[in-house]
Amino acid sequence: MNPNEQKLVYPWADALPEPGRSLEVAPGVRWLRMPLPFALDHINLWLLRDEIDGRPGWTVVDTGIARAQVRELWEQVFEHELQGLPVLRVIVTHMHPDHVGLADWLCRRWNAPLWMSMTDYAVARLWSGAASQPAGEAGGPNGVAAEAHFVRHGLQDEQARAQIRSRGDYYPSMVPSVPERFVRLLDGQAVTIAGRPWRLIVGYGHAPEHMSLYSPDLRVLISGDMLLPRISTNVSVFDTEPLANPLPLYLQSLDSYQELAPDTLVLPSHGKPFRGMHERIRQQQEHHAARLEDVLQACVRPSSAADILPVLFHRKLDSHQMTFAMGEAIAHLHALYFDGRLRRLEGEDGVLRFERI
Repeated sequence: MNPNEQKLVYPWADALPEPGRSLEVAPGVRWLRMPLPFALDHINLWLLRDEIDGRPGWTVVDTGIARAQVRELWEQVFEHELQGLPVLRVIVTHMHPDHVGLADWLCRRWNAPLWMSMTDYAVARLWSGAASQPAGEAGGPNGVAAEAHFVRHGLQDEQARAQIRSRGDYYPSMVPSVPERFVRLLDGQAVTIAGRPWRLIVGYGHAPEHMSLYSPDLRVLISGDMLLPRISTNVSVFDTEPLANPLPLYLQSLDSYQELAPDTLVLPSHGKPFRGMHERIRQQQEHHAARLEDVLQACVRPSSAADILPVLFHRKLDSHQMTFAMGEAIAHLHALYFDGRLRRLEGEDGVLRFERI
């Protein structure tokens, strides 16, 4: 456990839900854990005991990716953890594959509606290939367009480029379909679950319109990916919005949690439930301030995003991590550029480099 983690409190430090089973973390709130085929090898999902129009059942928050193993684990959950009651609705915090991948399957399986923000629903539909897209370019931070974007920011490693180029269908492979209809979630809205209001809190920077859920009665925050205990939330610039400036949006979004109760139990999408939300927010703010200063110092000479990868990441990156590392490097450069502390230069080789002013 690193020093930052030691400042947090983990009520279930020695416990994990077994595969296909759940663990109660608050009254009517159960924790599921599903596998992921990445270095980040799991996602936390949540079952909320519910009742809608007099019909008892469950609300599911987030779904896992579309893989046979995950569907099989869900079937075990249905058999052993639902007390014979149905899934009444599926809430998705945002459009990343590990959160929305099985939403269509779950909604069809239980004839239940999808609840999601408008922006993330639309992007999930677009990237999944539901909209008309060229072959192999259905969307996501991979494919030919993504490769060109990263090459423009200095990526020259041929192996990394080939992997990015070849994975144009990577997002659709994990999110093969998205429900054709949904219920829109809005910032500040209260969703009633089992008679309790859960306030929606919008977050920007990590996803287009991420929604966290907070129960003031339970003092529980389902934070999605906006607040994680061990790792920093990825904040990236991808080819679909090449001039984006997401890092200030992310940091500003964290302020929305400052007013919540100090003893709030945070239920993150990765890692274990924890208390110490305000401490974790402070850690994230300090982390990014330090990384921005490191990038600023590195840009005493013109530097591309690829040039500053070693400044931000001190480990070997696999192909999955490379796309997000490049995206995050661009995000830090853009934060300094739009703040007027860097100038942007385009070289004769077509690469964008940034230099300290």
